[in-house]
Amino acid sequence: MVHLQEVKATIDSGVELVAVSKFHPVEVLREAYEEGQRIFGESRVQELQAKQAALPPDIQWHFIGHLQPNKVKYIAPYISLIHAVDSFKLLAEIEKQAAKVHRTIPCLLQLHIAQEETKFGFTPAECTAMLQAGEWRELKHVQLAGLMCMASNTDNEQQVEAEFAQAHAYFNEIKSRFFADDPAFCQRSWGMSHDYRLAMKHGATLVRIGSAIFGEREY
Repeated sequence: MVHLQEVKATIDSGVELVAVSKFHPVEVLREAYEEGQRIFGESRVQELQAKQAALPPDIQWHFIGHLQPNKVKYIAPYISLIHAVDSFKLLAEIEKQAAKVHRTIPCLLQLHIAQEETKFGFTPAECTAMLQAGEWRELKHVQLAGLMCMASNTDNEQQVEAEFAQAHAYFNEIKSRFFADDPAFCQRSWGMSHDYRLAMKHGATLVRIGSAIFGEREY
């Protein structure tokens, strides 16, 4: 049972819905597709490969999980957006593989702001240092398109809002410092099924929603 329309009715104008389809079967994705959904988010390369081959070619596939550099080559020919770039090493590998298939791949830098020890993402200081170093400017097949983050997994809405507000403020800071003349640097990917309404209050342009659309995952 796909609850796509109910969720879409709660999404603010100007915010895009990424239907997080990982662990859900192709038939369920096809149902959402037939209801008009075109952006799907996956986090495992092998699963994405199988679904991309089985489903219509006009789907925009977003990779939303931790991406290992040695897996980039498998998705470079068709991926629409990579959400969680957490190192310059990964960015350089995306450049290499994108060049081989004559594409420019949009990427989001993953920000680590949650009050918990998630393994991945730049702290704001690390992100600023990477941007100041400037090597990313030489990457002609990568388009830095914005930021992605996850808030802490907590019931404390004030804390979640504070983290989204911090991410939005940081986006505005680096937009003005490094991307003032680059309209492509505009995406803010934060908010999931349990907190996307709070995320939209703090500048989200992409919300990643899975269980509210598809129900609990089938592992």
